[in-house]
Amino acid sequence: MLHNLGSINLDHFYRVPHLVHPGETLASRSYQVGLGGKGANQSLAMALAGGQVCHWGRLGRQDGWARDRLARAGVDVTHVELVDEPSGHAIIQVDDHGENAIILCPGANHGFTRRHLEALCETAKPDDWLLVQNECNALPELLECARQQGLAIAFNPAPMSDTVLALPLEACQLLFVNRGEAAWLAGLPETSDAHVLLEGLHERLPNTATVLTLGSEGAWYQSGSERHFQPALPVEPVDTTGAGDTFIGYFMAALQEQRSLPDCLAFAAHAAALGVQRPGAADSIPSRDEVERFLN
Repeated sequence: MLHNLGSINLDHFYRVPHLVHPGETLASRSYQVGLGGKGANQSLAMALAGGQVCHWGRLGRQDGWARDRLARAGVDVTHVELVDEPSGHAIIQVDDHGENAIILCPGANHGFTRRHLEALCETAKPDDWLLVQNECNALPELLECARQQGLAIAFNPAPMSDTVLALPLEACQLLFVNRGEAAWLAGLPETSDAHVLLEGLHERLPNTATVLTLGSEGAWYQSGSERHFQPALPVEPVDTTGAGDTFIGYFMAALQEQRSLPDCLAFAAHAAALGVQRPGAADSIPSRDEVERFLN
């Protein structure tokens, strides 16, 4: 079983001709509200991929529909708590090239206490996986509790911040990073070659495996001296929001099935490539059947 302590957000999408400039007022062409949050997106992707995932999260009571949406997809929502606080939410601009800019308000996602985290970790079995992002609070306490419980930890340090550098990252078995996050962690220029970034991450965390996603430049898996490369797929992006979350959810589902690492990368890359051809975050995540047809 994989347990995902992650954000659940309401995503407010605005379709715009270009990302708004400082001092500019820009009319949107369309608006919609959907399920989002890196945590919820990753749980949803893993469930749609056929994986077994239990989400640990907090959501405003008035937004219980979001929990129901996860449950219908196959996510175990036993530990998604409805609280008398505003839900987390995001303001997302998407331009004509599929690029996005996001403002995030954490809301209920930042209401975890140490006692709450200890209780959640006690529901997991040793050797279960814990998936974590950087959109919830109390991560030092969470990683400590998870390590004491004997959980294998996969961490996606997004959105990246200096607070991540102070975390006990050596407790993680697997790290998911994009180019900017890898450069920040390794103390290297963001323009560094992929091999340089991988070497820097290995020096920083020699016992932690890494998945480095590079968009149109493909993706890498590294563990010690072992490396695997997955080329990018030639698709025309409509909206890149949630692509990384789709990749992570599908990768973890394939890992849960004990597929080979090249197969995990290919499964995840094809899912992400389908997702970027659709608008939205959670709404863009493809089903397993769609991904398998694409693979074949």
